[in-house]
Amino acid sequence: MSWLALSFSLGFVGLAAIVSRYQQLGLEKELAIAVIRTLIQLTIAGYVLSYVFASQHLIFMGLMLALMMGIAAQNAAKRGKGIPGALRIVLIGIVISEALTLAILLLLEIIPGTPQYVIPISGMIIGNSMVASGVTLNRLSSEFTLRRGEVELALSLGATPKRASLSVVKASVKAGMIPTIDSMKTVGLVQLPGMMTGQILAGADPVQAVRYQILVMFMISGATAIASFIVVVQGYRTYFTSAAQLKSS
Repeated sequence: MSWLALSFSLGFVGLAAIVSRYQQLGLEKELAIAVIRTLIQLTIAGYVLSYVFASQHLIFMGLMLALMMGIAAQNAAKRGKGIPGALRIVLIGIVISEALTLAILLLLEIIPGTPQYVIPISGMIIGNSMVASGVTLNRLSSEFTLRRGEVELALSLGATPKRASLSVVKASVKAGMIPTIDSMKTVGLVQLPGMMTGQILAGADPVQAVRYQILVMFMISGATAIASFIVVVQGYRTYFTSAAQLKSS
C-alpha cells in the first residue's frame, strides 16, 4: 500500500469529525490528537520491530514486552480511580496473565520463541488483558458503591471480607470476561479478526489463517480470565481495613 493510498483513509476520520461538529460533541481536537499519535506511534513501532526482528536478541524482545506491559498497566489503572495501588494491581495481573499464557504457548511449542511470533502474540495477550483489567477495576469500584449496604450487613453477621465481597467479586470478574466471550460468539459471523484478516491479505491459506485465529481466540479467553481474577483478588482487599471493616467512602 502506497502512502498516497493510505492518506485517502483520512477521509474516514474526516467523517468522524463532521459528525462531531454537526452534533456539537467537541471531539475534533481529540480526533486530531488521536490521528497524530496513531501515525507517530505506529511508525515508530514499525521501525523498532524491524530492528528487533533483524537482531533476534532476546534482551531487546524482553525490553519491548516490559514496555508494552508497563504502558498497558498505566492505561488500565486509570479506570480504577479511588482504588489504592491500582497501577500495581493491574501490572501484576497483566504480567501474570502474559507470563502464564506465553509460557504455555512456548512450552507446548505452539509458537516458536522468536521475536516475530512472541511480540505480536504478546501484544494480543497484553492488549486484551489491559481491557479486561480496566473493565474489572471499574466494575469493582461500582459494585462496592452499589452493594455497600449488603457488604456491611454481611460483615455485621460475622462474614469475612472475602465472603462478604463474594457477589462483588463475581460481578467484577464476569464483567471483565464478557467482552471476550461475546467476541468469540460472533467471530467469523459478524467479524473477521485482525490476525486472520492480515494473514489472508498477505496471501496465506484461509484455512491456516483460521487455525491461528482459533488459537488466538482461545488464548485471549484464558488471558482475560486470569487478568480479571488476579485484579479482583488484589483489588477487593483494598476496600477493607486491617480490622476486617469496610473502609469509609
